[in-house]
Amino acid sequence: MSSATPSKTTTVRELTIRGVVLGGVITLVFTAANVYLGLKVGLTFATSIPAAVISMAILRRVRGSSIQENNIVQTIASAAGTLAAIIFVLPGLIIVGWWQNFPYWTTLAICVIGGALGVMYTVPLRRALVTNSDLPYPEGVAAAEVLKVGSTAGAESDKASLRTIILGGVVSAAFGILAKLKVVSDGLSTATKLGSGAIGGSISLSLSLIGIGHLVGLSVGIAMFVGLAIGWGVLVPVMSWGKAGAGTSISDLVDSTFTQDVRFVGAGTMAVAAIWALVKIVGPIVRGIKDAAVSARARRAGQSVELQEQDLPISIVGGWILVSLIPIAALLWMFLGQTHLQDAKAGTIIATVLFTVVIGAVVAAICGYMAGLIGSSNSPISGVGILVTLLLSLVIVILHGAGGDPQRIKELVAYTLFATAIIFAIATISNDNLQDLKTGQLVGATPWKQQVSLVIGVVFGALVIAPVLDLLNKAFGFIGAPGAGANALPAPQAGLISALAQGVFGGKLDWGKVGLGVAIGVVVIVIDEVLRRTSSKRSLPPLAVGMGIYLPMALTAMIAVGAVLGTIHNRWADRQSDPERAKRLGVLMATGLIVGDSLWGVAYAAIVVASGKDEPMAVVGEGFLPWANLLGVVVFVAVLVWMYRSVRRRSQEAVGLGSAGSHQ
Repeated sequence: MSSATPSKTTTVRELTIRGVVLGGVITLVFTAANVYLGLKVGLTFATSIPAAVISMAILRRVRGSSIQENNIVQTIASAAGTLAAIIFVLPGLIIVGWWQNFPYWTTLAICVIGGALGVMYTVPLRRALVTNSDLPYPEGVAAAEVLKVGSTAGAESDKASLRTIILGGVVSAAFGILAKLKVVSDGLSTATKLGSGAIGGSISLSLSLIGIGHLVGLSVGIAMFVGLAIGWGVLVPVMSWGKAGAGTSISDLVDSTFTQDVRFVGAGTMAVAAIWALVKIVGPIVRGIKDAAVSARARRAGQSVELQEQDLPISIVGGWILVSLIPIAALLWMFLGQTHLQDAKAGTIIATVLFTVVIGAVVAAICGYMAGLIGSSNSPISGVGILVTLLLSLVIVILHGAGGDPQRIKELVAYTLFATAIIFAIATISNDNLQDLKTGQLVGATPWKQQVSLVIGVVFGALVIAPVLDLLNKAFGFIGAPGAGANALPAPQAGLISALAQGVFGGKLDWGKVGLGVAIGVVVIVIDEVLRRTSSKRSLPPLAVGMGIYLPMALTAMIAVGAVLGTIHNRWADRQSDPERAKRLGVLMATGLIVGDSLWGVAYAAIVVASGKDEPMAVVGEGFLPWANLLGVVVFVAVLVWMYRSVRRRSQEAVGLGSAGSHQ
C-alpha cells in the first residue's frame, strides 16, 4: 500500500494548471447561463455532467490527461450550478429598493466568503455522508459514470457528446434570436371573464424550459403541473371573484390576482414543504456525524490513510472558519453604517455573526444530505433560504423590534436580506460539495484536491455573478422592484424572500393566504408520503407543488411538457442496446438547450443596455403578431421533433457496427 501511493502521485495528473484554467472558463460560461435562468424561471441546472463531457473532449487531445484530471475540471465547473443560486436572495435588495445596482466588490465578497465557508463546513461531513453512507447521490454517481465511460471511449464518442451540447445550444439561441426579431412569438397568453372573476393562461415557447423539464424528471414535472392547476385553475378564479369590471382589463386582473394573492399561497406551501424536508433528514444527519466521529477516532489510533481518504487538515478548516468571521463582521458593519440602525450596532453584528456560524453549519449539513438523497438539482435549496430569512428576521425583531416608519422597515429588511445572502452562499456550495466528493470517491480522486478545486470554482463563479446581475438589472429589472418594466425578470425566490421579510417587519404579511398555502402543503405532504410508502416509483414532491403555485403558468407549463418529453425519450432509451448512452445524450441535448437560450438572454441584455431600447431587434410591427404566434408554435414543435430525432440517431450510430443489428 505504501509503495503504491507515490506511484499514483507521480504518474497520474489530477490538480493541474490546465485543468484549473479549463474548469474556470467553463464555470464563467455556465455561471452566466445559470444566473439568467434562475432569475427567469427560479431553477438552475447541474453543470457537472456537461462540464465533464467538454473536459474529456478537450483534454483527450493533450498528453497525460486522466480521469482524475477531468474530475477536477467538473468539480471546479460545478460551482456554476450552485453558487449562481445566490440570485435567489441578492436581487431582493433591488426589489425592496435598497440597492439600485449590484456593487461589484461587495457582491464578490459575499459569494467568495460564503461559498468558501460552504466548502469548509462540509469537509468534516465527507466521511459521514459520503464514505460511510448509503445515500444514493444520483447526480454524483451519474457524473462518475460519464467520466468512466469517457476515459475508455473513443474520440468519436466524445465528439458525438460535444456536438450534441453544441447543437442544442445553437438551435436554442437561434430560436431566441428569431423571437427577438419578432418573426416568431416566444409566448402565448389568453384571459377571459369567469362570472364576476377571471381566468387566464399562458405558455412560454422556450427551449430552455423544455431542457429543464427533461432534467428534473416526471415526478417533479407532474408536481409542478399540479401546483399550476391549483394556482391558475382554482385560486386565480376564486381570488379574483368580485373584482371583474372594476376599471381594469381582464388580463391585468388575472396578473394582479396572481401577483398579489396567489403567490403568497405558494409561499406558504413552499415553506411547509421545506420544513418537512428538514424534519425528515435531521435524524440521519445526526447519526452520520456520530459514525464519522467513531471512524475518525479509529484512524487516529494509527491506521494509515490512503490518498482517497485525505481531506484538508482540520486545523486549516477550523482556522479558515474563524478567520472568515472577520470579513463577515466587516461587511455587516459597513452595511449598518449606511442605515440609521445605530442602536445596539455591536450587539446586532455579534448576534448575526453567531447566527451565521451556527445556522451556516446546520444548513451545510442539511443541504449536503439533501443533495445526497435527491441530487443537487432537485434539492429544495430555496426552501432553506426561506427558513433562514424567517429565522433571522425574528432575531432582528428581538434586537430592534418591528414596525416604524417606511425607511426604518426598509433598513431592517435590507440588513436581513444582506446577512441571509452570506448564509445562502454557504448553503449553495454545501448543496453541491458532497455530490462532487462522491464522484471523486468513485473515480479514485484525492478529497483535499477536490476541496481546493471547489474553492477555486467559487472564486471563478463569483467573478462573473455581479456583472451579469448588473447587466440583467439594467436591461430588464426584476418584478416588484421600483421602476420595473413589462419585460422584468420574475426572480421568483428573491421576490418571495423579500416579501416575507417585509411582511415580518412591516406587520402586513397576509397570514391568511400564507396559512392557506400551508394547509395545501400539508395535504400534499400526506399524499406524497402515501405514494412513497405504497409505490417505489410514485411521488408528489411538495416543494415542486409549491413552486408550481408560485411560478407563472408560462414557465411551469412548459417545464411539465419537457418532463413528459424527457420521460418518453428515456423509455425509448431503455429499449436500446446502450440505454445509458442514449439517456446521457438526451441529458446533454437538454443542457445545450438551456445553455444556448440562457447565454443568448445574457447577450440580448447587453444589446438592450447598449441601444437603450426595449425591443432593439424587432424587424416587424405589432400587425405581424398573429402570424408570429402561428410561426412560433410551428417552429417550436418542429425544432423539438428534429432535436429528439437527432439525439436518437446519434445514440444508435454510437453503438457501433457490431451491434447495428439490434437497433430499433
